[in-house]
Amino acid sequence: MKVLVTGAGALLGQGIIRSLQRSNLNATIVVADPSPLAVGLYWGDVPYLIPMANDPAYFERICVVIERERPDVVIPGTDVELHAFAAHREFLEATYGTRVIISSPRVVEIADDKWLTAQFLESEGLGFVPSCLPGNEHDLIATVGFPLIVKPRVGARSIGVRVIHSDGELQAAIDEQPCCVIQKYVGTPETEYTAGTLTFEGKCAASIVMRRDLRDGNTYRAFAEPYGELNEAVERAATILNAFGPANFQFRLDDGAVRIFEINGRFSGTTGIRVHAGFNEVEMCIRHILFDEPIIQPAVLPVTVLRHWSETVLMNSDLLEPRQ
Repeated sequence: MKVLVTGAGALLGQGIIRSLQRSNLNATIVVADPSPLAVGLYWGDVPYLIPMANDPAYFERICVVIERERPDVVIPGTDVELHAFAAHREFLEATYGTRVIISSPRVVEIADDKWLTAQFLESEGLGFVPSCLPGNEHDLIATVGFPLIVKPRVGARSIGVRVIHSDGELQAAIDEQPCCVIQKYVGTPETEYTAGTLTFEGKCAASIVMRRDLRDGNTYRAFAEPYGELNEAVERAATILNAFGPANFQFRLDDGAVRIFEINGRFSGTTGIRVHAGFNEVEMCIRHILFDEPIIQPAVLPVTVLRHWSETVLMNSDLLEPRQ
């Protein structure tokens, strides 16, 4: 078996690579990234340098890699690549006989834009966060008051996220980033969770929920166990979203209610962590897609995962040459 993972320099791509290495698939891992210093390039078996996703040559180079390696499965490992893979999934699968783990353009669009995320959740009767766009903030303030959250409609981690306590702060935040969404501040950092789901044929078949502590927008401590009603809530949301395979839901408890504030239509930055709790979603996905094995909910181990820095040390002679 051969699997292509892009985004070898990203936390997401690296988590996918580690999940494959800890699986029983015995896969040859082809890895790709624009930077020769992306550490994941040196974890895989066959490395490729590719252009940035916004480069006109990006998709052509992806096709060259897939044609040359003929992977059984392709998994994009960065957010910026999702739209291209979603738009060209049928072409890639028909042309190269591979399978791409990517959701539909509709799911990718809903997950990519936090305003569309909030509208989707509210329209489907799911646990949404009251939100608005600039121009309607006074109605939102009249309903929920302060504090508020201002964040980019399209963004990653906690970049550009601000907690707002007054009209003046709000106006300054809107002036700074006009393409933003304004939301009620819900819950507390102590009630924040991240969840992974696997959905096929319109049914979420497995999920994992972890309470988390954040640092710089990423999970650096995770607390996994069966969460019962919280698992049921994200499974219902995943079934309605109808992703192809993986989806990630981030939420807080607000007076006991689940309030989902972010959806990612892909594997998660915590995918590599979840393996330690007995939930290898990458392996489960591949086994279902390639071998038609059913997705069966694993028993989630009650574990605490503490993330920390580590090192990959290379001889200078082993470094890949920068892409020309």
